[in-house]
Amino acid sequence: MPIVVDVDVMLARRKMSAGELAERVGITPANLAVLKNGRAKAVRFTTLGALCEVLDCQPGDLLRWEPEPGATEEGAAEDAVAAARESG
Repeated sequence: MPIVVDVDVMLARRKMSAGELAERVGITPANLAVLKNGRAKAVRFTTLGALCEVLDCQPGDLLRWEPEPGATEEGAAEDAVAAARESG
């Protein structure tokens, strides 16, 4: 997936455990693990906001985009258009 979640990086910087983060954000440790391991399909803005508040960071500190291996710019644009059509 081209969106990479760097929650583990911020956890290390803040010297916080995943369990403590989950508790302070108000999500289950299992849901935090899904997010950390890149298996999440979506993240609510309220959850992202809570993560940023607890970790004292910006959304860009937690999320970044990486092109898929072998993907072209044209292919990425076509994927974005297709995803937009599916969502709305």
